[in-house]
Amino acid sequence: MLSSPLPFSRRTDSSALELGVLGVGNIGMVHLKSARAMDGVEVVAAADAVPENRERAERAGTPRTYDDYATLLGSEDLDAAVVALPPVLHLEAVERAAEAGVDVFVEKPLARSGAEAERLLETAADAGIAVGVDHTLRYQPDIAGVAEEYADGTVGHVPYATMTRLNDGPLGRPPIETAPPSWPLDPDAAGGGSLLELGIHCFDALEHLFGELEVRSAATDATLEFPVEDAATVLLRAPETGTTITLHCGSYQWEELPEVNTRLRLEGVTGTISNQDHLPGNFYADAANEALTNVASRVTDAEPTVFGPTFYLQAHYRALEDFCEAVRSGESPPIDGEDGKRTLELAERAYELAATGDDLADAEEGDERDDDTETEPEVSV
Repeated sequence: MLSSPLPFSRRTDSSALELGVLGVGNIGMVHLKSARAMDGVEVVAAADAVPENRERAERAGTPRTYDDYATLLGSEDLDAAVVALPPVLHLEAVERAAEAGVDVFVEKPLARSGAEAERLLETAADAGIAVGVDHTLRYQPDIAGVAEEYADGTVGHVPYATMTRLNDGPLGRPPIETAPPSWPLDPDAAGGGSLLELGIHCFDALEHLFGELEVRSAATDATLEFPVEDAATVLLRAPETGTTITLHCGSYQWEELPEVNTRLRLEGVTGTISNQDHLPGNFYADAANEALTNVASRVTDAEPTVFGPTFYLQAHYRALEDFCEAVRSGESPPIDGEDGKRTLELAERAYELAATGDDLADAEEGDERDDDTETEPEVSV
């Protein structure tokens, strides 16, 4: 893990941090516009293989665009880069950034596996570049509110907690008019389905609350005929706090998602804490107003606001802002590569238990039986 302060700081307080965005699809544009709204950060270039995405970046005020991220990294003098590419490209993009001496803020999942994440972090460490990961759920106002209330100790010990996170299905909301991107449905490109898309955000937020987690059991399901799961349920245990947690994440073909797609509830011995109690008082009015603003923007060909004071997207803004501040100060990012690797290791353990149909207790019992089995002595005749 990189120490703080970082020995590779290349900045002075008087200059703006020059940032490139690698991949300007949906989430890449969120990061691009977030960065453009920040003091002391200048987005100087963006890269994307899709011409329409490059045009969007140019309309948003990006001075230069490239059709290849490696060309961007070789052509621009950057301080940092946002890696918002499909997971299959994360390792290679970080390798190219390492060659250029550029710190990276990587969209989750950090990689497709723990082993690939380890290679990525070794490359970054050898080059002396910082790695931040976009695990934004802990920045979401309602989840942050739960963490603050739990830290106050008002509900005492929390023996049990539940968490649910939902999203649009892989085909998008009905009626389906355009084909979805192919890579999220390709396990070789994405690394997995809902467990990697949604679950690792939850793993990060839960470990932020309760400390290191153990996966006790897991089940996955593909409700549609796709090669990746669109639903996963995981039973977790936090040894440090003695908390058992049930987590469910799913990507469903609903016409309308719930207004709040994440639910977190802590059952304390003297009361409960729910993220529902930490929603802004004007949440629904603000959400409706923002939706109308974005619809109007699309009608007028203007770009919708993606970095502003909206409930969900401010978390991405704050995560990237913290990363940029860490880079500017020569410190380790608050959510670093080791955090990103840890969530992948939890997901891999869940996949392993789901595939075998076992839980951790069964596996441990089997290990004990193996250890207790005595070897028969050889008998010579």
